[in-house]
Amino acid sequence: MSSRALSTGVLLAATLGFSCALRAQHAKTPTLEDILGRLEANLNHYDTSVPSLFCDEHVVSSQMAPKERDQSTITDSVFRLKRTSGPDHRTTLAESREIRSIDGKPATSQNMDGPTLLSGAFEGGLDVVSLNQTACMNYELQPINRRRPTEPYVVRFSTIASPRNPADCLLQEKSKGRVFIDPATMQVTHLELNTPRHTIVRGDSFTSPVVGKRVIAVDYAPVMLGGETFWMPSSINMRVVSGAGTFHMVVWSYQATYRNYHKMEVTSRILPGIAPAP
Repeated sequence: MSSRALSTGVLLAATLGFSCALRAQHAKTPTLEDILGRLEANLNHYDTSVPSLFCDEHVVSSQMAPKERDQSTITDSVFRLKRTSGPDHRTTLAESREIRSIDGKPATSQNMDGPTLLSGAFEGGLDVVSLNQTACMNYELQPINRRRPTEPYVVRFSTIASPRNPADCLLQEKSKGRVFIDPATMQVTHLELNTPRHTIVRGDSFTSPVVGKRVIAVDYAPVMLGGETFWMPSSINMRVVSGAGTFHMVVWSYQATYRNYHKMEVTSRILPGIAPAP
């Protein structure tokens, strides 16, 4: 290659590099409204398209209290999320599980008897930050660092003290938290929820409700189901503390992991007819 050709190639590369840098500088930084709109579109796709599925669920549930023996239960189950249609033709997602073993032994009951339980993360977890909750929540977009385009967007949220229609609000207790959003897919990768005064126990055996601080963290990961990618929980962690700083303090914890997702489907095969023996 001649020196003239080499010079031209270098100039072309430099020009292309400058053009890419210029486009990056002029790329629009998404607003909170932009992000909420994309999250809403992803949520609608999840609600209408995620198929019935099953996966492996591993749960460690425990309770710790002063002067009491710690309690812990390890449960392995087949977790199911089933899409069902109601009389009004609207579809809902229902969670269920088939318990296979408890503390390493074959299950003799299908009752989840751990010290603490959690449900609903698959059905409504992603609704916490969405357009249909703007009447119930305050949302704030954390400043975006344009020099780090791959860093997740972070949206903080907190419940409104007196919403206009409380029955429409997903969170019925005063709460706050944040979500981390992948810039490339606009999918939620991590959710944190903090409820300072969560009602832990209700029942006839208690003269007043047991209240404590609850913290929930959910990690999401992409899963291929029926040829489409959906972001599903990979781990759920919850910690609830009642009577903090006193001799009556009780700590409940719930740690769940989800693996080996599969679409729930029935396959059939027609076998060729076999002539009866003469």
